[in-house]
Amino acid sequence: MNEKQIRCGWVNKDPLYIDYHDHEWGVPVYDDRLLFEYLNLEGAQAGLSWYTILKKRENYRQAFDNFEPEKIIHFDDHKINELLHNEGIVRNKLKINAVITNAKAFFKVVEEFGSFKDYIWSFVDGKPIQNHFKELSEVPATTEISDRLSKDLKKRGFKFVGSTICYAFMQAVGMVNDHLTICMCYNSLNRNKKGPS
Repeated sequence: MNEKQIRCGWVNKDPLYIDYHDHEWGVPVYDDRLLFEYLNLEGAQAGLSWYTILKKRENYRQAFDNFEPEKIIHFDDHKINELLHNEGIVRNKLKINAVITNAKAFFKVVEEFGSFKDYIWSFVDGKPIQNHFKELSEVPATTEISDRLSKDLKKRGFKFVGSTICYAFMQAVGMVNDHLTICMCYNSLNRNKKGPS
């Protein structure tokens, strides 16, 4: 295998998954709406695989008005019932209600911190943590930081934000670079240590 084509071992052969790994996973995200989307999609993953959610992501974006919190806070019982019958998403009432609850909590965070981005990135002092894992078995499921993030999000009213979900979120939005050191994406992200502007 060409060294440039080596990827993290969790990637399957689906082009959708390869594209996600190569161009999204671990790339720092500083957009409030997109951070909100990732947090809720990671919550939807609970008990499932990320691959399952990734295949449904476009359906989720349509169902949840592109994860725009200002629209989601107005979801009513009729909308919830509609979502419960939407075969394109995970039809779990607790998870659906959690997105609405999280949208309301999102605005309280923005009011306090000025942006969701500033709040989220404060847990890693504003810049990505560069890890140096060689094997998948070395990558943790939770860390002390994900524990703190989870506890704080829960305190602020967020749902489906356990420490494991929070660490997966941190990996996805580039708060940590958990690409393996042999991965083709590792070096480019290791060089990109800038924090949010």
